[in-house]
Amino acid sequence: MSTPQSSPCSPAEIASEGLTPEEYQDIVKRLGRHPNRAELGMFGVMWSEHCCYKNSRPLLTQFPTQGPHILVGPGENAGIVDLGEGLHLAFKVESHNHPSAVEPFQGAATGVGGILRDIFTMGARPIGLLNSLRFGDLNDPKTRRLVHGVVAGISHYGNCVGVPTVGGEVYFDPAYAGNPLVNAMALGLMETDEIVKAGAAGVGNPVLYVGSTTGRDGMGGASFASAELSDRSEADRPAVQVGDPFLEKSLIEACLEAFKTGYVVAAQDMGAAGLTCSTAEMAAKGGLGIDLDLDRIPNREAGMTPYEYLLSESQERMLFVAQQGKAPELMEIFHRWGLQAVVAGEVIADPIVRIRFQGNVAAEIPATALSENTPLYHRELLSTPPDYIQAARQWTPDQLPPSRPEGLQGPSGVRPWSDILLALLQVPSIASKQWIYRQYDYQVQNNTVLGPGGGDAAILRLRPLEPPSAVARSRRGVAATLDCNARYVYLDPVEGAKATVAEAARNLSCVGADPLAVTDNLNFGSPENSVGYWQLSEACRGLAEGCRQMNTPVTGGNVSLYNETLDSQGQPTAIYPTPVVGMVGLIPDLERICGQGWQTVGDLIYLLGQPSHCTDERSVALGASEYLATIHSTVAGRPAQVDFDLERQVQQTCREGIRRGWIRSAHDSAEGGLAVALAESCIAGQRGAQIQLSSPRATSWRWDRALFGEGGARIVVSVAPEHQAQWEADLTNHLSGQWQRLGTVCPPETGLEIQTDDNLSLIKVKIDTMTQRWSQAIEQKLLRDS
Repeated sequence: MSTPQSSPCSPAEIASEGLTPEEYQDIVKRLGRHPNRAELGMFGVMWSEHCCYKNSRPLLTQFPTQGPHILVGPGENAGIVDLGEGLHLAFKVESHNHPSAVEPFQGAATGVGGILRDIFTMGARPIGLLNSLRFGDLNDPKTRRLVHGVVAGISHYGNCVGVPTVGGEVYFDPAYAGNPLVNAMALGLMETDEIVKAGAAGVGNPVLYVGSTTGRDGMGGASFASAELSDRSEADRPAVQVGDPFLEKSLIEACLEAFKTGYVVAAQDMGAAGLTCSTAEMAAKGGLGIDLDLDRIPNREAGMTPYEYLLSESQERMLFVAQQGKAPELMEIFHRWGLQAVVAGEVIADPIVRIRFQGNVAAEIPATALSENTPLYHRELLSTPPDYIQAARQWTPDQLPPSRPEGLQGPSGVRPWSDILLALLQVPSIASKQWIYRQYDYQVQNNTVLGPGGGDAAILRLRPLEPPSAVARSRRGVAATLDCNARYVYLDPVEGAKATVAEAARNLSCVGADPLAVTDNLNFGSPENSVGYWQLSEACRGLAEGCRQMNTPVTGGNVSLYNETLDSQGQPTAIYPTPVVGMVGLIPDLERICGQGWQTVGDLIYLLGQPSHCTDERSVALGASEYLATIHSTVAGRPAQVDFDLERQVQQTCREGIRRGWIRSAHDSAEGGLAVALAESCIAGQRGAQIQLSSPRATSWRWDRALFGEGGARIVVSVAPEHQAQWEADLTNHLSGQWQRLGTVCPPETGLEIQTDDNLSLIKVKIDTMTQRWSQAIEQKLLRDS
């Protein structure tokens, strides 16, 4: 049988695979010869940023990854945490940004399919999905088309496969006009006794290909994800995969059944880079090799070459290592579920990936050269913040018009605070996302306790299948959230990333969950740009610090760089740096949770954290706020600095208040500040509120900071009057004055009334008015083309 032979590759061939001339020389050195086309393609996808993290890996080492609940950390298909009572949760987030920009429906749909496979590959049954989405301005017809396509793709795949989409976030900003972000997160409950890992073991063990057939769809997807988007959308379409959620449902059931036999030694999803990635990663993680025959691979297109087989990213495919002699029993399971299953190769002692095709060796590469011993770039970091940061930091609130109790003083008169509140409620990033999540089946499987729009985080019931007695015994639930305020990160990457972790934990605490662990999705521009690399490096530093401070280790995630488009002059324009944090938390008792809406007229309303009369721009900031961006068309200043001591105290107090039955609703003050948080609680509960704010006489005092300033580890809660004495005693003991009684929950006809302590009216808005503005803002824009 002949071995691979090739002549030197041309510069054009090297560049077409996303490789540099220096990387090509490194390949030649490692092989001791020039690679053939198939091998060059294998190196191209495996040495792409999407697969090997060659620019980001040095920065990821600073993340904390160990903790008392961590069972599996970075390096496997998904992280796993211990929830107690024998319950183990697998979870992870990944991106499908570039495919969604080119083919929004299939790009988003296969993003959902891919993250689900990461979960059930570990032996876990998927129980929930979340997503984090970023789009451009909704006034742009292109943005509206992208939103329609992405939402349809997510709902199609999730609904058909039967996994509820229970939460997430959606932001709109011109920074994402040419490069939307589609990040998908999945949760799964372990069904197997042993965690299924990816490292090959047992020389001579058969390697099984299972699932769907292989075609030419998704060719070069990993390389496509590791370069900036061009305006050649049609040329990029072959890199977008096509999914089949009904086949994936069968694959879930077949895989879980196969894992329970104990005959599967290792399993790997064929996601990015397809057969290349799965063979190389399984071999490298096991310290062994894999010999694979492409002639045995089920295909759906005639005349496929080794290059096409190896780089195809056709969906719903897996690679197994099985125990010797057990392949027939495993294949029978997959055939019974109507799926492909063949013995395509075997584990070998030599640590290489050997690919055979039509009687010849089509490729032969050391496994670690593809998977672990890949290029690593330590780029030089800017010694000072980039110019845009330094310019933004020159902004101060003094540059805003005068702020008076009756409203904002401008050249044409006073604009009432009520009008400004209504304007903020209509901002698509703040407004109701119900048009989106109503397309998702978030009740399928019947485990959703708190779904989209109900609270600050989603809650799922945990129902272990075995033993049956555990179902009745366990009252536990899991909460999950996805968070990132990218404007904060853009203006201050370190503090913005810290704030992302803090807010994710705060959202879990608002529903009564103990934050446990993190999965992250780092969406950034090109690391080859000095500003882009500085943003990435600083944000990673902030994430690492935030996770250490909140005791939420990182179990894995995804890095998506080169999120850029070319402007009319051919210059790359990057998105806002967007490090999305997915966090999971444990609900000890599902009887002790709460949502964000007011529950009962007469309940007392409190603000935990920095009080409304805070005058320190470092603690409660107008800089980087939604108010500054929307009302004043200014993106400048700095976000508030995170006070982790206060953050931990506020969150612990909130959780304890919920578990003692004192707190009836909880909602964090985030985008739009205190006034928006109060309005959202009114809308969610369809009850009014009368609020009284202090009127300090400080020279730096501004009413817009009190109403719309952001930051300060703040949570708005409502408490039953009969618990007032106990609750306030607890606040005095634990929050040292960092709390404030704001007012009372009122009947719906009261609306939201905010006044000063000397009875000057600041805001007075009817609930119907707020609800109408908030609930219809996105839908009206999206349906204007209908």
